[in-house]
Amino acid sequence: MKVLVTGGGGFLGFHIVKQLLQRGDDVTVVGRNHYPKVEEIGAKSITVDICNLNKLSPYFEGIEEVYHVAALAGVWGDWKTYFKINYIGTENVVTACLDKKVKRLIYTSSPSVVFDGNSQENLDESISYPKNWLAHYPHSKMLAEKLVLESNSESLRTVALRPHLIWGPGDPHIFPRLIAKAKKGQLAVIGDGKNKVDVIYVENAAKGHLQAATALASTGTPAGKAYFIGQDTPVELWKFIQEILDREGIPPIKKQVSFKLAYKLGSAFETFYKLFKIKSEPRMTRFMACQLSQSHYYSHENAKNDFSYDPNISVKEGLDRIYNGVPT
Repeated sequence: MKVLVTGGGGFLGFHIVKQLLQRGDDVTVVGRNHYPKVEEIGAKSITVDICNLNKLSPYFEGIEEVYHVAALAGVWGDWKTYFKINYIGTENVVTACLDKKVKRLIYTSSPSVVFDGNSQENLDESISYPKNWLAHYPHSKMLAEKLVLESNSESLRTVALRPHLIWGPGDPHIFPRLIAKAKKGQLAVIGDGKNKVDVIYVENAAKGHLQAATALASTGTPAGKAYFIGQDTPVELWKFIQEILDREGIPPIKKQVSFKLAYKLGSAFETFYKLFKIKSEPRMTRFMACQLSQSHYYSHENAKNDFSYDPNISVKEGLDRIYNGVPT
């Protein structure tokens, strides 16, 4: 079938594109940049801003299935920018789908849309959105997810997936940042170091998107719903981080900071950066303090029941693929 992927040149998006091509689909990638790497594997790369509906919409002509992966991630920045890219961009994708009679829309959301700063352990999708937000990214993603799910209909079936802490070979964010900070001696365990979190290997996340799309097309069971997806079991965050550092040959983390102190520091940094209009990311924010010290892992039973979600690549195998040269 003819499929379109927004953000298909990004980390997760590229793996979705690869799996779609392996499935035999005709894939078009749209994004603000041109991506030669997606053309090299057989997809089309179109340079277009998802915030410009008039330029975006024509590329949805004849498309049967859309994967909306493009987003602005991060813990710091201007609300207007997050809202424009994450919400208005999503609104344009939905409008284009409806205008061009696309049948299915698979939206990449985030578990952070329900994170209120407190520990969340093995919760399912019945958890409500919080009323207060510690960062613009989860707030803007919540608004976008809500729009996508409310847009579900017989003519356009929609689903939202919430993969958590995506990692794997070529990861441009999590591993490089951890390693860089560790090498500079800037990493400290926040809290008691025993908090558990969901993580997800990138190929598992991509496969989950295709499985949800297949179920949308056949049974329609996932239509209008959100799903948490991750590895079979959560990891102890700081043990997971230490294993990465061990494989990098970096000494163990010796510093430890209480959650209360980290939260206060985050609040102070935020106030200072706002006052002096500093655009770079602070060393600590309230959102970061909560994410690094609290447990946040979720039940994946609904995904398993509704579209046979199966994260078959384990954490160990994923790490071996990165560090032992195991082929992907």
